[in-house]
Amino acid sequence: MSNRTFIDSVHIQGFRSLADFQVARLPQAAVFIGANGSGKSNLIRFFEMLSWMLRARRLAEFVGRQGGADDQLFGGSKRTPLLKAEVSLQTPAGTNDYRFALTPVHPDRFIFVDEAFRFSDTRGTKASWQHIAHSIGQSEAGILETRRDVNAATASVIVNLLQDCATYQFHDTSNSSYFKKRWDAEDNAQLRSHGGNLAAVLYRLEQEDSRRYELICSHIGRILPVFDRFALDESYGKVALRWKAKATDKTFGAHLTSDGSLRCFALMTLLNLPPEMLPSVLLLDEPELGLHPAAIHLIAHMIKQLAQDKQIMVATQSPLLIDVFDLEEILVLDLLDGRTHCRRLDPAHYETWLDDYVPGQLWQKNLLGGYP
Repeated sequence: MSNRTFIDSVHIQGFRSLADFQVARLPQAAVFIGANGSGKSNLIRFFEMLSWMLRARRLAEFVGRQGGADDQLFGGSKRTPLLKAEVSLQTPAGTNDYRFALTPVHPDRFIFVDEAFRFSDTRGTKASWQHIAHSIGQSEAGILETRRDVNAATASVIVNLLQDCATYQFHDTSNSSYFKKRWDAEDNAQLRSHGGNLAAVLYRLEQEDSRRYELICSHIGRILPVFDRFALDESYGKVALRWKAKATDKTFGAHLTSDGSLRCFALMTLLNLPPEMLPSVLLLDEPELGLHPAAIHLIAHMIKQLAQDKQIMVATQSPLLIDVFDLEEILVLDLLDGRTHCRRLDPAHYETWLDDYVPGQLWQKNLLGGYP
C-alpha cells in the first residue's frame, strides 16, 4: 500500500445514522459487519455521495435521488443542521486531507458552508488548512476549480481518488433490470454500478483479452456447472447478455437466468477485470445476496486477491465471506441510540478461539458483536 494512494481515515458527522462516526487506518480490504440497520449501507452511501459530488458537480442530483437533504441528516435538519466530514488520503509523499460542511436550505437541498484541504508531508507536522472560497448559496464542491490554482497537485490527488470510488450493488434482477436490456457495445470502459453493461464489458474482453475472458468463464463454471460460455453477438451496435449451456447448442438470455446466476456473472467479471478497467476504490454492498455458499467463498477469495492492487470496502451479512479475512480486516458496526459506532477487533483477544473457530463462526456465536 505504501506506493499507492488510498483512503486512510474518515470522520463523518451528521450523515444518516453516522452521527459521529470515525474510523482510522482503513485496511486495503475493509469488511464491515453488523446487524440489519447498523449503518453499513449508510457508510457505503456516504462514499457514493463523495463520488457524485466530485465527479461531475452532481451533489444536488444525488441528494434528490436519495430523498432530499433532510433525509440525509441524522434525525433530520431540526436535530442536525450541519453535515460535516473529513477524509484523509495517504500517498507515498504524505497525507492529503479534505473536509467539507453542508447545511440544508429550501427546497430540501444542501449548500456548502465550509470546504478546505491540506497536504502534510511525511515529517508528521500537520499543515494549515487551505480554505476554498464559496459564493453565497453554492451547492456544488469548489475543490474542482481549485485544481487549476497554485495548490493544484494536492487538490488533484484528492479529487482524482474520491471521484473514482465506485459502488457496486447487483441486487436488481427484476424483469425491468438493466441486466435484461440490450446495451450499447461501446459502453465498455468500466462495469457500471448496476451491472447493466455486463454484456458489453464481456464482449470487449472476448475480443481484446481472451485469456481473461476464458478465466471468467472458467470461474463461473465452477459455481454453475451447466454453464459453458457466454454467447455474445453485436447487432446494430447493441449486445445482449446470453450464455450457452453444456451439452447443448441452446443459449439462454438474462430473462431465463436465475437471480443468483446473474449476480454471480457480474461479480465474477468485476473481480477479474484488468486494473485499467477498475476504479481506485471499490465499494461492495452485500455481494453475497442470492449466491450459493461455494460462490460466496470464491468471491471472498477474489476480493482478498484484488485488494492487493485496489482498495475495497465490503458491507456484508455473510459469515462465509468474512471467514476468508483476518480479524484486522473486519470492522464491526453497532447501532447505539440510533448512532452507528465502529469497533476494531483485537486478534489477541480471540487468539484462543481462533485455534478452533474461523471468524464467521465467532460472529455467529456473537463473540465479535454486531448482532441485534
